[in-house]
Amino acid sequence: MGSVDLPWESQPASTPASPEQTESSDLAAAPSQSPEELQEESRRIRRLQMVVNMVTQVIAQDPNVTVELASEMVADTRRLALSMFPDKELAFNLIFWPRLQRLMRERYRMQ
Repeated sequence: MGSVDLPWESQPASTPASPEQTESSDLAAAPSQSPEELQEESRRIRRLQMVVNMVTQVIAQDPNVTVELASEMVADTRRLALSMFPDKELAFNLIFWPRLQRLMRERYRMQ
């Protein structure tokens, strides 16, 4: 069987900034949010959590989902997350990516 490049496999990491650089740039770039902006951000976070939960449930429970379809779903979830939160790729990689990778490995018994 040939090698397949799957989008859920580990992505090349960009060079992370030091915590001090990240903190200072976040503080400088993020002015105080209004209550409406905070509410909107909370809504987007809940929506992303629901999407990730639905994708993981479908992959875990539907026997008709192939590895290729599951990989597309994971890649689409990543694209959605980054479109909703453009500067938060590191957060996605730390919070959701390990969960999705583990699910793919367990469901399709891949290394």
